[in-house]
Amino acid sequence: MTAAPRAVELAVAAAEAAADKLAHNIQAFDVSERLAITDIFVLASAPNDRQVKSIVDAVEDRLRDLGAKPARREGQHEGRWVLLDYSDIVVHVQHAEEHTFYALERLWKDCPQVPLPESVTAGQRQDDAESFDARRSAAGLG
Repeated sequence: MTAAPRAVELAVAAAEAAADKLAHNIQAFDVSERLAITDIFVLASAPNDRQVKSIVDAVEDRLRDLGAKPARREGQHEGRWVLLDYSDIVVHVQHAEEHTFYALERLWKDCPQVPLPESVTAGQRQDDAESFDARRSAAGLG
């Protein structure tokens, strides 16, 4: 089973909205074979709470334009890790510290990545595995 075309459309739109707000580490994983509750996880991070909230607002605006509204929203008040559940996709926007600590992309590394357009991937900050591991070690996380 692969992600539904509507899920891919929403995931790409969410990733583009996050990139427009200078999100880091934007990735999308097709989790449809592992989870029955959603097709795609979209991950993004930001260096501060204000930017996390800005990214979340941009994602919600973009997906609202496509006729989607979240069934559930969690963490918006704290601004450290916001989860937007659109049923077909789940968007995780994390503060950089939470991104480093929880390492969601490592949990889903066995799932296929959803290709994102160059407008999302070009010039965005991607933590390579070596720098990611160094930051985790420096933070005492292994």
